[in-house]
Amino acid sequence: MKPIFIAVALVFSCILVNAQNVVHPLIPFYGPVTEIPFALDIMDKKGEYKVLVDITSPSANAKEISEFFENIARIANLHIAGGVSPKKLHVVAVVHGAAVPFIVNNETYKQKFGVDNPNLPLFTAIKKAGIPLFVCGQTLFKRKVDPTTLAPEFETVLSAITTVTTYVNKGYVFLKF
Repeated sequence: MKPIFIAVALVFSCILVNAQNVVHPLIPFYGPVTEIPFALDIMDKKGEYKVLVDITSPSANAKEISEFFENIARIANLHIAGGVSPKKLHVVAVVHGAAVPFIVNNETYKQKFGVDNPNLPLFTAIKKAGIPLFVCGQTLFKRKVDPTTLAPEFETVLSAITTVTTYVNKGYVFLKF
């Protein structure tokens, strides 16, 4: 009898986990979030959330959307799915280092990787959601990246370091990918 009960419980658990909805409450099509109705609710729905996303990791596959850039959308979508008002959510992203070659316009990307830049629609969606996208000017200089070849959603800042220290000083939580 006990093995049957365990088997039924296991099947029920698998069905429950697989039956969850995937949502995109702020940024459509990107940063999917799985609703977890049985999760403990710890979010302060009335609080202000400030998040600085620092991206230095290169994409694993130039033909696919970078999981690191998609994390920007996922962070925003997770907070909204958790009940935080979009007016109380402040997300900023800065890109530098090995991630910079993946934020260029389509023509430059195609020359480098031989395919269209799959990240461009994601950048547009992130910017449309009101999330600033910055790129480190020091990295552009060091890696000899022409600023005119960047995706138009990006603004160049003096450095990632000064951007991080500025936003952390303003109370932003620092997340690095």
